[in-house]
Amino acid sequence: MKLLKSSILLLAACCLGACTEESPVTNPPKTPAEPEVFDNSGFAKGADVSWLTQLESEGVTFTDAAGNATECMRLLRDQCGVNSIRLRVWVNPAEGWNNIDDVMLKARRAAALNQRLMIDFHFSDTWADPGSQATPAAWADYDLDGLKTAVAGHVTAMLSRLQAQGITPEWVQIGNETRGGMLYPIGSIDDPAAFTALVNAGYDAVKAIFPEALVIVHLDSGDKEWIYDRIFGALADNSGKYDIIGMSLYPDADSYEATVDACLANIKRLNAAYGKRLMICEVGMDYDKAVEADLMMRRLYAGCVESGVVDGIFYWEPEAPAGYNGGYNKGCFADGTPTQALDVFKAAN
Repeated sequence: MKLLKSSILLLAACCLGACTEESPVTNPPKTPAEPEVFDNSGFAKGADVSWLTQLESEGVTFTDAAGNATECMRLLRDQCGVNSIRLRVWVNPAEGWNNIDDVMLKARRAAALNQRLMIDFHFSDTWADPGSQATPAAWADYDLDGLKTAVAGHVTAMLSRLQAQGITPEWVQIGNETRGGMLYPIGSIDDPAAFTALVNAGYDAVKAIFPEALVIVHLDSGDKEWIYDRIFGALADNSGKYDIIGMSLYPDADSYEATVDACLANIKRLNAAYGKRLMICEVGMDYDKAVEADLMMRRLYAGCVESGVVDGIFYWEPEAPAGYNGGYNKGCFADGTPTQALDVFKAAN
């Protein structure tokens, strides 16, 4: 264990200063000066743009409604009303995307645009979601105590880099879509005490650096009550520490009304049961259903605001081209330009 802790401290030190800030990205397009007024307070109107640097390296460009080439985060802010950015963090990804260095590049760009920031820790070398919660390769032989130390060290390394650059995240996710737990097999919800211990290790690491940051535990399928009762019931029974319940929601275009209404009902029920505020951390719909996506977002936005217990909505990878990364089709840009799917954000300014 002593050797394990020493290794993690060395990794954190490397991330804090010794490592160079390298990332395989191209320079973003030059952008004009800041507008005189940009209100980033209140309800979070957000977008997860974690693919952005990878897209830029592949030559993808973005244009505003007039056809002018524009950096994506600025385009989302100025044309769509997005005031918050969400960025995922992977531990040791094979190609470097979403590692700490890559996240720092995007975080600095968001901060320069005066956008609020959510950091989303997957605690994996790749995607963490209901179908996969793989422990990072470097942590594969750790026991529960080793994983707790590794989680804390990884969170500390990322957040300390942000702190050194004067960037303060408003929200930090501990785990991504953890309906079955995280860091399998040890952190599976089949052992609720172990899962809770890992969540608490991340929570404590966040608060040690950014005491005011709000810690989110995030699940998928916001319309499905049982998923939330299992996880948040387990956290309640084991003295779990978190501030916000996070949700994903991906309605189908032909049944979005029922899905959104079920999610809104679940939001009110969860707030009453667990006393926590909520956040829609991911939402999306097929890119070629812009009209339906617009209507869905307006229904969801209105219901969240009316509930009085939801702090924001984040569209997931709106900038993604059709079929990107093996077939993702739930962005909301067409040929590099935003569709009407995010118009509710602008209307709410």
